[in-house]
Amino acid sequence: MKNYQFWFCVGSQDLYGEECLTRVAEHAKVMVEEINASGNLPFPLVLKPVLISAGHIQKTFAEASADDLCAGVITWMHTFSPAKSWIAGLKINTKPLLHLHTQFNEEIPYDTIDMDFMNENQSAHGGREYGHILTRMGLFRKVVAGHWRDPQVISRVASWMRTAVGVVESSKLRVLRIADNMRNVAVTEGDKVEAQVKFGWEVDAWPVNDIVDYVNDVKKADVDALVSEYYQEYEVILDGRGEEDFRRHVAVQAQIELGFERFLKEKNYHAIVTHFDDLGGLQQLPGLAIQRLMQKGYGFGAEGDWKTAAMVRLMKLMTQGVKDAKGTSMLEDYTYNLVPGKEGILQAHMLEICPSLASGKPAIRCLPLSMGSREDPARLVFTSKTGPGVAVSLIDLGTRFRLIIAEVECKKVEKPMPNLPVATAFWTPQPDFTTGVEAWILAGGAHHTAFSYDLSVEQMADWAEQMGIEALIIDRNTNLRQVKQDLMLGQAFYR
Repeated sequence: MKNYQFWFCVGSQDLYGEECLTRVAEHAKVMVEEINASGNLPFPLVLKPVLISAGHIQKTFAEASADDLCAGVITWMHTFSPAKSWIAGLKINTKPLLHLHTQFNEEIPYDTIDMDFMNENQSAHGGREYGHILTRMGLFRKVVAGHWRDPQVISRVASWMRTAVGVVESSKLRVLRIADNMRNVAVTEGDKVEAQVKFGWEVDAWPVNDIVDYVNDVKKADVDALVSEYYQEYEVILDGRGEEDFRRHVAVQAQIELGFERFLKEKNYHAIVTHFDDLGGLQQLPGLAIQRLMQKGYGFGAEGDWKTAAMVRLMKLMTQGVKDAKGTSMLEDYTYNLVPGKEGILQAHMLEICPSLASGKPAIRCLPLSMGSREDPARLVFTSKTGPGVAVSLIDLGTRFRLIIAEVECKKVEKPMPNLPVATAFWTPQPDFTTGVEAWILAGGAHHTAFSYDLSVEQMADWAEQMGIEALIIDRNTNLRQVKQDLMLGQAFYR
């Protein structure tokens, strides 16, 4: 990912003279320096000259739109800034926009306040004027209100920055489809042309054996080196298989990883889908290989699910550099635990869960798989971390897209599952099992999700709003009556 930065643009006007504008610029400089120095932003703020005229505002937005390193624009109205001056600039803006509604001073200076101070510090006035024109123009922006030194305000700005990167990176995302969607499955289908129009995604299909050629070209020495890395990084569970035979099976996955990664890099793809019914010349269904690629930052979707693959990629980019990150992966709803008071959904897949979710050291196992019609594939087996997370499902409703965003609580399973040789997670949806599941079903959510411990419902909802698509939120405040109303409103509004 690029070394993104965010432009900090301050609005004012020349009604109160040069001395006032000088102080506005000084205040902005202090704010940017202190916020950057806090170390709480994932990307730096870059201060721009105070904006006081329509021409200057338009020029600044044009420059921001043309700058590949600019991932978003943060605006603050220090004084009153006539909103008509912003129209031309806002019309040509292509970058995510945040309105920081703050002021330089935290407290009213009761003993010294006069009209000069009032005129100079008019954020309460100027921010409303600016907000009005954005609303009238129908432009999406994030609004964050509060004092700029407040850690919660800085945290919200930091969270939005990650969403903005997800928006900017979306326009560059390329998904490699190895084979097609699973036959007769509805939810993994979708309009790839409309996805490119709406999100910027390029979704391309390649014959599986074109990629197999890259796998076959991998040198044995490179395979052996990667297998040695596997053995150092993971536990090895032979499950009664001879060590030499086990190592040979693991080497197949190493060869697939190296071949796939070379193809992805040469062709500039950022996410990949496979399908167990169309493996061409592959010896095994990609398991360990895909898990490793996901951990490196590639998106993945099973059974041809390119929408999930794209969302996993974007969410991995949005979480890059998060302190103490707990992980992001594709997951699949498999089976329920319906014991009263212990309800939850066991999340897994045949093989391909990202080890970034793992609690403890993953283990390599090589056991039969009922799907894939190939030899026994090696895979990483582990149980996930616990704690809150967010699961999303992007679905195509035929005329539009909907992003379903669910707040979930990952828990430790009550008992070991020694006969289940795949990675697993176990969660209960918010606000409770019954409401969360019924809301998901009513919204049309898929059985595949893009999941992260390190993103919030707010961040994913902001991404959807920036993309101009419906977002249906299932969280601790959800009730089914409101869900049904939201679905009806979405059907009417998003056409």
